[in-house]
Amino acid sequence: MASLSSNSKNSGGGGGGRTAGVCMMSSKWRDEQTPSYIDFVSSFLNASSFRLNFVPIAPDLIFNCGGLSVAFIFVTNWDCSNTDLVFNRVQKLKARFANLYVVVCLPTKEKNDSFVRSYFKCGMEIGRPPFVPVQDLEMGFEKMVKIAHSRGACKQQDVTSTMKAERLGSVQTLENFIKAITSIPGIDSHDANMLNQGIGSIEAVAKATKESILEKTGISPDKAETIVRFFRDPKFYLSPKLTK
Repeated sequence: MASLSSNSKNSGGGGGGRTAGVCMMSSKWRDEQTPSYIDFVSSFLNASSFRLNFVPIAPDLIFNCGGLSVAFIFVTNWDCSNTDLVFNRVQKLKARFANLYVVVCLPTKEKNDSFVRSYFKCGMEIGRPPFVPVQDLEMGFEKMVKIAHSRGACKQQDVTSTMKAERLGSVQTLENFIKAITSIPGIDSHDANMLNQGIGSIEAVAKATKESILEKTGISPDKAETIVRFFRDPKFYLSPKLTK
């Protein structure tokens, strides 16, 4: 079992600065690695501002970054004589995790050739999940952190774009509301804003009683009467409107 220092066990990340995310490492996978490699991983995560936790999870590692979870299978020792074990595990986990990557350490041509043959022999669907071949363990972990960072950044951009679209939609909705309400004779944009804040949608204003309008807004009784008549009295809203 890999021996760990107290700092490795509870890595705060970033020396007390802003945490980029959380890395959950499988306790089983940790115990299969050398102590020196686990120390490297802990130091690398700390420098990258990731908090490291050891938990009993099915993948080898899960990164939570930018509101997105990315799972990894990290094959640190490719066994040319027992390749089915890896691919069977991949098939099981890809059905459980939407964002799954498989990092495989292939330091020699023999292992690389074995991987390529086994990949197609097992009928893997290209890109589902993505496989990331690397030449050494350090490169493999660096690749995982970069993937987690980039996927998290993309997720944050999507969220930001959605929020901007929602804000724009809200502004456009308010503009349409004011345009519709100010078409009522004698009602100006200030009145429309009070109705929007106190009553809500155009549909709600159309259903509101005079008493409700007076209670929830600062609109005068005469204007409240006009609004109610506009939406409920056909003789009023169908008659021609004359302006001076």
